[in-house]
Amino acid sequence: MTMRTRPLGTTGPQVSALGLGCMGMSALYGEADRAESIATLHAALEAGVTLLDTGDFYGMGHNELLIGEALRTAPAARREQALVSVKFGALRDPDGGWSGYDGRPAAVKNFAAYSLQRLGVDHIDVYRIARLDPDVPIEETVGAIAELVEKGHVRHIGLSEVGAETIRRAAATAPISDLQIEYSLISRGIEDEILPTTRELGIGITAYGVLSRGLISGHFTADRQLGAGDFRAMSPRFQGENLRHNLDLVEALRKIAEQKGASVAQTAIAWVLSRGEDIVPLIGARSRDRLTEALGALDVTLDAADLTAIEEAVPAGAAAGDRYPAAQMAHLES
Repeated sequence: MTMRTRPLGTTGPQVSALGLGCMGMSALYGEADRAESIATLHAALEAGVTLLDTGDFYGMGHNELLIGEALRTAPAARREQALVSVKFGALRDPDGGWSGYDGRPAAVKNFAAYSLQRLGVDHIDVYRIARLDPDVPIEETVGAIAELVEKGHVRHIGLSEVGAETIRRAAATAPISDLQIEYSLISRGIEDEILPTTRELGIGITAYGVLSRGLISGHFTADRQLGAGDFRAMSPRFQGENLRHNLDLVEALRKIAEQKGASVAQTAIAWVLSRGEDIVPLIGARSRDRLTEALGALDVTLDAADLTAIEEAVPAGAAAGDRYPAAQMAHLES
């Protein structure tokens, strides 16, 4: 396996072809093993992964502290190659509840100050609000990040889960390196308007949810019991008939994967990789075993016949259920 690089948009850095999404090491998917999380981060850096993605609200700061520890204890050469992408703005309460988003300029700078401290770095490589604050124009939020860029606290400006109009307004305010948004075989909503817009403007895509939170990893089963703290226990795609329908799609994909000598997860990741050099999939591995499997996607080549077979097995729009519960879907733009 050779780690290739891809541009993070025309204004961003070159990053590894796969990035590591670190959320699951701290939140939303049940208990995580801290030692294994650190070991997985180190293994990712050793394998040539450069892009580490987090949010200051993942575990209420836990994830940033975890990444900070991993960077401090990594070999210097690996630490220096790491590029950290941070989402901010989600408001939490002590019970773990969610209470909206804050994109005010003063809040942007406040969030950044705390992130720099927790991560133990002198700058954040890519900084973005996690969801649009409906009460603050995107121009004001992006303008505040641009001021952080001018002062050297941030290197590049990103966006997250916003639609084409907001992308254009943000790009007219300051250079935008990339948009982070969900994209997978069963989450293809960006293809109609958002992806053409980012390509027109030279903005890259960091795609999260490429395995749809494990649903299309090939490892999830209908009888799996999810804990109360696991996001998937409330996700529409993991409920009842929706789950059974979606797992049937996985089995159709499994047949293609077996013909390629690859796992289902590797095939699903390879499909996202095939969608363009401007797309960097984020893999959500929480263990070294899952990391190794995901990195194997770099050795999977999908030709035209493979892509046709995958499209027939898992057509666009084939998934049952929304990707978030209704209350969270309300915060997303399309």
